[in-house]
Amino acid sequence: MDLRWPKSRAELEKTQRERRRVAVERAMRAPFFRDRLKSINLEKLDDEWRKIPILTKEELRQIPPQRFHDEFCIQPRSAAVEYWRSGGATGRPLFYPRSAEDSVQSVLTFERAWALIGATAEDCAHISFPLGVHPVAHLYARAAINRGIGTVWCGAGSNTPSETQLELIDQLKPTVWLGMASYGLHLANLAEAKGFDLKNSTVKKIIVAAEPLSPVKRSKLENAWGAEVFDHFGMTEGAFVAGEGLGHHGLHVWADMFYLEVVDEKSGEPLPEGEVGSLVVTPLWNNCMTPFLRWSSGDLVSLSNKTTTPKEHPWSVFPLLRHERRTVGFFKVRGVNINHADLEDALFREPDVVDFRAEVYDSGGNDVLHLHVELRSQEKEKIVSTIKKTFQVSPQVTLLPRGSIAKDFEAAVKAPRFVDKRG
Repeated sequence: MDLRWPKSRAELEKTQRERRRVAVERAMRAPFFRDRLKSINLEKLDDEWRKIPILTKEELRQIPPQRFHDEFCIQPRSAAVEYWRSGGATGRPLFYPRSAEDSVQSVLTFERAWALIGATAEDCAHISFPLGVHPVAHLYARAAINRGIGTVWCGAGSNTPSETQLELIDQLKPTVWLGMASYGLHLANLAEAKGFDLKNSTVKKIIVAAEPLSPVKRSKLENAWGAEVFDHFGMTEGAFVAGEGLGHHGLHVWADMFYLEVVDEKSGEPLPEGEVGSLVVTPLWNNCMTPFLRWSSGDLVSLSNKTTTPKEHPWSVFPLLRHERRTVGFFKVRGVNINHADLEDALFREPDVVDFRAEVYDSGGNDVLHLHVELRSQEKEKIVSTIKKTFQVSPQVTLLPRGSIAKDFEAAVKAPRFVDKRG
């Protein structure tokens, strides 16, 4: 199967130059971009590129849904073969049409993802990403089928009950499990409660995506499943953008499929290689219907062209991405910034913590951090002490019965683990 791997950095850069022009030409056909691009000289695109305004999701939310296709899309409705829901746990969801060619290009990015982890026709994949208009489960499954890999289309707990999923893992003997890390931890907690030995199941590799993966969460997941975790990164506005492969050398960016920039959050100016900034993405191929040009993904990342990936891997020519966090991923409580990932790490470092949900609300003019926690014991005082010591904020802690949080999470596309109720 031809996965169109570029053979060198020079070939990759040539593809970027050619396809960036195509991306701008396509965007010029959309009414939304006419004023934004009217001064751009295509013959000097390298010099003009940063004059193109960065595109945000909030700008697209300003387009009434009934006018979205006419204003932002560049093919008629009859050319749409599927619709994808934008991710995220906040704000009005957006739905993007995709053409047949878009779909082919998008599935290719996921076929490469399977190659990254060394999956073959000998494997069987149990897919627990949500099944619906959010595309990630479908794309992994369709790409797996193209590569001859067996698939079990379970979806998340809202599609197939979690207890049934454990039964299927036991009966169908998958070798790869795919889903959000939070749901993987929930299945592990449920397996523990049910006496199912998940750690010695047939699952040897795990693919997670759709939420940041910290070292603490990775370790917790690997220990619970007895499996190797691979972190993958993508977005509805693109497809599979970057992922870990064999050897875990970093997140390899499909830089011939997507042009990535790292810019200063406030100024929008480009940052030097290796510095952390806001990620801006331009799809180079799957832009036949929705021309996302210089799209702000809402992620803080760094990029590096240095790699230790062995030359025999065809993805060794790609740059590496390091995902730091989401730009919206923090609470400000009584003047203290509490990063969601740091809060999650602090709680998951405690072996007694099974699961949690964090809320912030206003009580008589005072911010309150409220943690709903499932513990293996009833000693919530240690949780209060840990959070106060780490963040200088005393939380309220409510203990919940085992499995309570997971039931709430199962119905969501992305787990609403962090909720700000202050409006």
